[in-house]
Amino acid sequence: MGMPKNHRAVLLAIFIAFGATNGLLLGFLFGYDIGVISGCLIMPDFIQRFGEQQSDGTWVLSSARQSIITSLLSAGTFVGALGQAFTSDRFGRRGSILIWSAIFTVGTAIQTGTVRSIVQITIGRFIAGLGVGALSAIVPLYNGETAPKAMRGMLLVLYQLQIIVGIFLSYMIEIGSHHIEGSASWRIPVGLQLLWGLILLSGIFFLPESPRHLLGIGREAEARRVVSLLNSLPEDDPLVIESIEELEFGIRAENEGGKATWLECFSKRNMLYKRTINGMMLQFIQQLNGQNFYYYYGDTFFQSAGTSLDPYSIQAILGGVSVVGTIPALYLIETWGRRNSLLTGSVLEATCSLIAGLVGHFTLAPKGTPNNQLTPSQKSGGDTLIAFAVLHVFSFSIFWGPTPWVYLGESFPLRVRPKAIALGSATNWLWNFLLSFFAPRIAEDIGPLILLIFFGMLTFGFVYVYLFIPETKGLSLEEVDEMYRSGVKPWNSPSWRPSEKHIHEKAAEPTEVREVREKGDEESA
Repeated sequence: MGMPKNHRAVLLAIFIAFGATNGLLLGFLFGYDIGVISGCLIMPDFIQRFGEQQSDGTWVLSSARQSIITSLLSAGTFVGALGQAFTSDRFGRRGSILIWSAIFTVGTAIQTGTVRSIVQITIGRFIAGLGVGALSAIVPLYNGETAPKAMRGMLLVLYQLQIIVGIFLSYMIEIGSHHIEGSASWRIPVGLQLLWGLILLSGIFFLPESPRHLLGIGREAEARRVVSLLNSLPEDDPLVIESIEELEFGIRAENEGGKATWLECFSKRNMLYKRTINGMMLQFIQQLNGQNFYYYYGDTFFQSAGTSLDPYSIQAILGGVSVVGTIPALYLIETWGRRNSLLTGSVLEATCSLIAGLVGHFTLAPKGTPNNQLTPSQKSGGDTLIAFAVLHVFSFSIFWGPTPWVYLGESFPLRVRPKAIALGSATNWLWNFLLSFFAPRIAEDIGPLILLIFFGMLTFGFVYVYLFIPETKGLSLEEVDEMYRSGVKPWNSPSWRPSEKHIHEKAAEPTEVREVREKGDEESA
């Protein structure tokens, strides 16, 4: 006898609430940490505890210490993103989320409990990074495999937005906490991450296992029960039966010809090597756009800009602008397309970097100059730098923020998609670590001219996108295959159309095959 309909509806509502919370909270977690560490680096108590005392008795947090404190989380995310591959299949999606959420919470507790040891706080950040990196792969995967079709697209799209919301909220909290004397100024914003970890830990107990994982290990009865629960339908309902058949078809398609290997991602078959390299290159360019320099070290950088606004207020403005900029991206990605979004973003961000870098170099006062000793031109230069930093972050949020992830998700056939996406994600984490490690050291030597490095990278990005990145908007996975095989030049790809033969074949394909393909396209959006 099936579960009463009203009970199923209640459980479905619980899934939606906790599934949305857990899926979006992961993006929020990473964004929150990016923002919170930026403000901590200029808090007097934080500097006194983890900095070095100078001969005049003052305490300074050197660029070397800033880089090691900041970058260790990114190093952890890289390791965690790879490590989750060993747990998600062995322990299931729910079990993996539980394990890595616990690891993240332990890392946060170590950071919050640190008294004066820079070793302890960096180890805590590395451990927390392990959890963030692993969850960044597992949670979207879990949502894609379990969310009802009506919810899946929304949850995946909002994931990017939550990263920006996390950054913004961390800035707002630090506007208030940095006035508190003593260690509470930084322990409160850092310690709040314990709450986010506990929400993840508790929420997962209300969620079912992924039906796709259950089918993969031969537990079909449980998978059918989960699909029934998630759709609030009896187990013998045609929709439940059809959903199970779709999942089984997808699993067979992935396993066809044996298990896919990492080397297959770089094979000439269907030009997979070009697609994998493109996905990795877009992630590489995205990380060196310059936006993460503002997110990680903006407070330190703006402290010497000579503006009437304090650095915490400036960061809050940057965070708010990032949130606002991400919203139109949801519309522009489908109207302007992937290529135009990346090309437009390259031009706008490069212009902002060039102007801000040159203005900052020629007008900013030497570091440490009191505000009351600044000349009018120095104050004006600081305001100009900040204005173009805001425009830079706004442009990134619209174009280069979401687009590389969309392109990465829709460029690969189902068989190699998990591994190809993992390679792109690992590239993102690797360069995130390198940027956070080296940026403060470079900025200490050349100051605002570091922005010219980002200008050069964005110029390279424009050229790379124009020469190598084809337009994939509106194409199915099969049509992307055909486009790459056709040899069409990337700059001609917006006008490319699939062959009539392919269109007829797609129209004539069995319903269950078409729905599995469309489901795969939807999950990679």
